[in-house]
Amino acid sequence: MTTASPSVFLLMVNGQVESAQFPEYDDLYCKYCFVYGQDWAPTAGLEEGISQITSKSQDVRQALVWNFPIDVTFKSTNPYGWPQIVLSVYGPDVFGNDVVRGYGAVHVPFSPGRHKRTIPMFVPESTSKLQKFTSWFMGRRPEYTDPKVVAQGEGREDAETEIPRSTWVCLCPNPAWLMLPFCPQ
Repeated sequence: MTTASPSVFLLMVNGQVESAQFPEYDDLYCKYCFVYGQDWAPTAGLEEGISQITSKSQDVRQALVWNFPIDVTFKSTNPYGWPQIVLSVYGPDVFGNDVVRGYGAVHVPFSPGRHKRTIPMFVPESTSKLQKFTSWFMGRRPEYTDPKVVAQGEGREDAETEIPRSTWVCLCPNPAWLMLPFCPQ
C-alpha cells in the first residue's frame, strides 16, 4: 500500500504599489513587508522593500505615484496563514523628521489574476493628553516598532488610531498559484 505524498503549492505575487492619496502631505515614501503563517516560506523575490520619495502630481487628483514593483514567491502545504501585505507610508513633519503618515494591510487575493485593492490607512494616536503634548513637542508621533503588528490581532487591543479621511493607497497585486508534488531534498 502506498501512502500519498504531501503536496506543496506555490503562490507567486507580482504587481505594484501604484499610488496614494494623502491630501495634507507631500514628499512621501512607502515601505512594504509580508506577514504569513508558520507553514509558509518565501522561495524567491523580496519580502520587503522601500520606495523612492514621490511628490504630488500636478493634476486635479494630486496623487502620489510610486509604481513600486512587488515580486515574491511563497510555498506552503496549506492555506492557513495566507500572506498579507503591510504598507507603511512615511514623510517629513514640520521639523524635517520622518514620521509615519499611515499604516494599512490587506490579504493577497485568493484567486489568480489581475486585482486592484484600495487600502485605507491609519496612524496610531497617543492615549493621554500628556503623551500627545510630549509627542508634539519632541516632534515624534507614535508609531509601531514593528509594522507587521498591523496585520496581527495581538498587541493592538489598546491602541487608539486616527483614520484620516481620504487617505488610502492603491495596490495592484497579481497572484498566481501552482500545486506541486512534494519532493523531499
